[in-house]
Amino acid sequence: MTQTSPTTTAVIVLAAGAGTRMRSKTPKILHTIAGRSLLGHALHAAADLGAAHVIAVVGHERERVTAAVESTSQALGIPVSVAVQDQPLGTGDAARAGLQALPDDFTGTVVVTAADVPLLDGPTLRALVETHSADGGAAVTVTGFHAGDPTGYGRIVRGDDGGVHAIVEHKDASPEQLAITEVNAGVYAFDATALRTALGGLSTHNAQGEYYLTDVVEIARESGKSVHGFTVDDPMLVAGCNDRAQLAELAAELNRRIVRRHQLAGVSVVDPATTWIDVDVTIAEDVRIEPGTQLHGATTIGEDAVIGPDCTLTDVVVGRGAQIIRTHGSSAAIGDNALVGPFAYLRPGTVLGVGGKIGTFVETKNAVIGAGSKIPHLTYVGDARIGDDSNIGASSVFVNYDGVNKHQTVIGSNCRTGSDNMFVAPVQIGDGAYTGAGTVVRDDVPPGALAVSAGAQRNIEDWVVRKRPDTAAAQAARAAAETPSAPTIDETTTGEAMRP
Repeated sequence: MTQTSPTTTAVIVLAAGAGTRMRSKTPKILHTIAGRSLLGHALHAAADLGAAHVIAVVGHERERVTAAVESTSQALGIPVSVAVQDQPLGTGDAARAGLQALPDDFTGTVVVTAADVPLLDGPTLRALVETHSADGGAAVTVTGFHAGDPTGYGRIVRGDDGGVHAIVEHKDASPEQLAITEVNAGVYAFDATALRTALGGLSTHNAQGEYYLTDVVEIARESGKSVHGFTVDDPMLVAGCNDRAQLAELAAELNRRIVRRHQLAGVSVVDPATTWIDVDVTIAEDVRIEPGTQLHGATTIGEDAVIGPDCTLTDVVVGRGAQIIRTHGSSAAIGDNALVGPFAYLRPGTVLGVGGKIGTFVETKNAVIGAGSKIPHLTYVGDARIGDDSNIGASSVFVNYDGVNKHQTVIGSNCRTGSDNMFVAPVQIGDGAYTGAGTVVRDDVPPGALAVSAGAQRNIEDWVVRKRPDTAAAQAARAAAETPSAPTIDETTTGEAMRP
């Protein structure tokens, strides 16, 4: 077997199609599954192959697609060249555009794949290249699979010797050829020199009036060159996406594989059917994922953490042993053994320290919360820094916006703030300070001080009866006034009500 090294391999990703069956303002190949665009999946597979050259051929919405190529290139840390197909003249013309982006003296293997085959991976491409280089190498190697319903696919026509003789598009196939179930997956390996020669011999004499890349097979055979077949046992690896129904099917299948991979790596996923995990999510051993959980982006989960039920986390770092229940979070960090939820909302910039707590109906944003500090319930914390082992009372609001600018609230360590507090930023509360219930904190509080802002309570007698005379409240007040007073607790306890 002749080995093909990465330095002599190039990948051309065909990404020029309009994808009209998606019925979308977004180009088909920029639709996403598992946290990546279809194009992104294709480029990651090419990068995993380790090819010396990666080229994306763009056409429809070229500016948007080119921007996506450049973004993925930066994320992968490898150069990806862009070639332009000016007119939609078929896959052969697109391959010609991609080939022109290679160095003129490139003589290795050229892998041609499509940008709408998201489950195709690096190992499958490596197996294709190995098959291509076997037995002294071939001019062309065609990837195929056996379809239960081959309608719409190009048929792989083999000779008596088992070799691939031609690929016939569905619209051009004879009745006998339509009966063939081995179909073309649209992924190929070519000898670069043979490809250059064959592309020059393509014509548009077919049902669609396009240059078919598949015709290279017949041209190679007619010139006496060998054509190999590479059959994948798993058709989903080369399944393409043409509409939103197929997009959902591929998303579900890819997610099933991702979930299973994590399960086999030591993660307990209670209900795989309701758990969605993006491809770049990292999960440690002995994590438990409860039903209804979605983990997106670059989310990272530490050992022994429990996530869910009903959580959606995007780009969130979760520490060891943390528990997150019915929470929506993005671009946040949760410390080891911290507790979040239920019904918490962690916005970008939230950092919760070791052993901290963000409780029920708490929203945080741009907030750094120290180790052991707790925000148990019904509170908004925005643009704040809270020290260690402090407790924020219920129904508190960090008033951070003055209508023009955002300001910061700083609360020290070992503080105890009362319920229904308003912290009007910018303001600082020193270590060990307390605030009373209902306090509006407008000025700094020294360490160890108690801040209160409420004056003595004042009751305006009969206000309801006078101002709201026709309400149920007024009726209840009148009835209470006409009823003799019941004995107080103190009177009942001490026997004062029984004295003459």
